[in-house]
Amino acid sequence: MVLRHGAADVLGDRMRTLASGDCSAGHLGREDFAARFGARQADIDAVAGFAAAHGLAVVEAQAARRTIVLSGTVAAFDDAFGVTLQRFEHPAGSYRGRTGPVHLPDSLTDAVEAVLGLDNRPVARPHISRQRQAAGTPPRDGAGGEASFSPTVLASLYGFPAGDGRGECVGLIELGGGFEAADLQAYLAGLGISPWPDIITVPVDHAENLPTGDPSGPDGEVMLDIEVVGAIAPAARIAVYFAPNTDAGFLDALGTAVHDTVNRPSVISISWGGPECDWTPQAMTAFDQALQAAAAMGITVCVAAGDNGSCDGATDGADHVDFPASSPHVLACGGTSVTAANLAISGETGWNDGATGGAGGGGMSNFFALPAWQAGLSVVKGGRTGPLTMRGVPDVSGNADPETGYNVRIDGTAAVLGGTSAVAPLWAGLIARVNAIAGRPVGFINPLLYRATTATRDIIQGGNGDYAASPGWDACTGLGSPNGAATASVLQAAAPVG
Repeated sequence: MVLRHGAADVLGDRMRTLASGDCSAGHLGREDFAARFGARQADIDAVAGFAAAHGLAVVEAQAARRTIVLSGTVAAFDDAFGVTLQRFEHPAGSYRGRTGPVHLPDSLTDAVEAVLGLDNRPVARPHISRQRQAAGTPPRDGAGGEASFSPTVLASLYGFPAGDGRGECVGLIELGGGFEAADLQAYLAGLGISPWPDIITVPVDHAENLPTGDPSGPDGEVMLDIEVVGAIAPAARIAVYFAPNTDAGFLDALGTAVHDTVNRPSVISISWGGPECDWTPQAMTAFDQALQAAAAMGITVCVAAGDNGSCDGATDGADHVDFPASSPHVLACGGTSVTAANLAISGETGWNDGATGGAGGGGMSNFFALPAWQAGLSVVKGGRTGPLTMRGVPDVSGNADPETGYNVRIDGTAAVLGGTSAVAPLWAGLIARVNAIAGRPVGFINPLLYRATTATRDIIQGGNGDYAASPGWDACTGLGSPNGAATASVLQAAAPVG
């Protein structure tokens, strides 16, 4: 169960200040945030009393994260929440789900934000795509015009400021798979990187680092995330939060990373998600509140915007955006296709591969309102220009086309991967470098980027289905790809002290 903020009005005022681009108030420390905005003890006690009355036990109560974990029999949960829990069949296997709406007594309606975990179906998929190269063909670095790039070469092409992220921690959220340390060391050694990053695994809800040994499985997502961040910010600590692929597990991983007082990530990268229509409103609200907490504490959260174009893989014929990329409190990362020659970018367009159906996600949210920093923007859809009326996705972009993809190593095998899964850690690595240079976290950067158009490389060609790239922000490539040195300059100048 997710509880409401203990001082929601005060936090709301702070978030409005951040959304305006005013960084003068500084960031809250994790301990300070917990004291000011954690769950009220009275609410925790009320939920504990409700649980006991229905034969449920409180397994864990986290005031800072505002979560309470309950356990009990199916019959007890049915009775407590007025639902019927059943087993359902799913293409990936069976799962537990509920029928009927969740009921709470009137005494808890002001205390509880969401009830998650009754349904344990998979809610997210990794946004990763693979290059269509001949089997056994070694990947080539694209600095001179070949078909793929190492993360270090891409960082150079995008003009990232010199640095290694020393003193920073980057958090990665993973909902399956795992990695082998020997693979990572071999990969980074091949790039001439030594010593290697300090990589910490953090188990959430009993999930662990469990590599499958299958390069085509979920290990690809985990390895891609770590290798991109590790190559760009090799002196940073990388904390990998492994959690079950359920709405409760995903949220617990996010909350664990945001409120981690040991590793203290200043940047979090998320490469998993799904269409908004696959999420419940209560889950999206609970996630967004956790992301608000991250923004208040100066944590930049980079999220992949999806790999299935303007429909985001939904089959209802309508346009959809991916969540959690559609939260207005994250940096939503879309996709481009890059070509290079003579150690410079020679062309960049919105990623849309008609042969595979892969394309960068983007469009307008059906759930989140238009944030202040996107007010007045337009969107080009179906050849017509109209006003942006809801949260627009993505905010920024970067190389995601697997045909111009990232050279990686997965389970001992060299591969070329793409997808917006690569763009989120690419931006996370850049932010880690900037934070290290500035000596403090830049935090919630969206308002700053929308004001400083020189911080990104505007992409004006390409499309992702119904939406087209155009001058300025668009629902295909956002504000554009990194203009590294300019991005760093803008963010360092505005980074709040404290």
